[in-house]
Amino acid sequence: MDLSTIKPPVLFLSDVHFGGFSDQENHRIETELIQLIDYCEQRSIQIFILGDLFDYWMEFPDYIPSYGNKLLDRFETYNRNISSIPYITGNHDHWTYGHLIDRGFKITHEYIQCSLDQKKLMLLHGDGLANSHFDLPRPLMHRILRNSFFLKCYRAILNGSAGLTLMKYFSRFNRKLDDPENHKEMLSNWAKDQLQKSDFDLIISGHDHIPRREQYDFGSYINLGTFYKHRTLALYNNSAIKLVCWEPETHSLKPF
Repeated sequence: MDLSTIKPPVLFLSDVHFGGFSDQENHRIETELIQLIDYCEQRSIQIFILGDLFDYWMEFPDYIPSYGNKLLDRFETYNRNISSIPYITGNHDHWTYGHLIDRGFKITHEYIQCSLDQKKLMLLHGDGLANSHFDLPRPLMHRILRNSFFLKCYRAILNGSAGLTLMKYFSRFNRKLDDPENHKEMLSNWAKDQLQKSDFDLIISGHDHIPRREQYDFGSYINLGTFYKHRTLALYNNSAIKLVCWEPETHSLKPF
């Protein structure tokens, strides 16, 4: 997705993984994220979502997940009052079927490039890209789960509720086996290479759950970490971008 120039202030959010935890933990995440949306709406801050808002999101033609309605209601109000949120789906929430668009989001399954104060940005989730030009192939399992034939068969065999339940179990199991450090090194090296050989000034992603900023003479790479654990985000304002942390006690952003 190519967007024209966007205007600050802008907040970048990733890896909320809402629905992937206990009822108590999901309630905490939902409450804190709604606080953040309130904060952004009051200050006319544009929100970008860089994947894995849900864990797991899976729509069928006749089925929409029932959890997350309160959160989506709040996002829908923001989308109506401020601006439609660009939403790059991640490896946990790419099974969309139109409901999120109906809620006011601008959905893309790949990446966004845009300009911000004469800086050229590339935004992505980080699990891989279909475009071979960027040399970031998705792992085999991710390619299978996004394959149209697999989706057609899965939706034919299982109803919405059973299909979502199975994928949520798979998601939790896979997260326990995953080593974030492996993804960290891969994404950091990839971003450095892309910044060197492209005209991007800034690359922002999520996916590996390790918040950080890496600065080079030829550009910057920011990984957003997680909202569910670190409450980290990136805020662009006053011609500068910084990693910040949502502080629920004071309803404010503080330096990370």
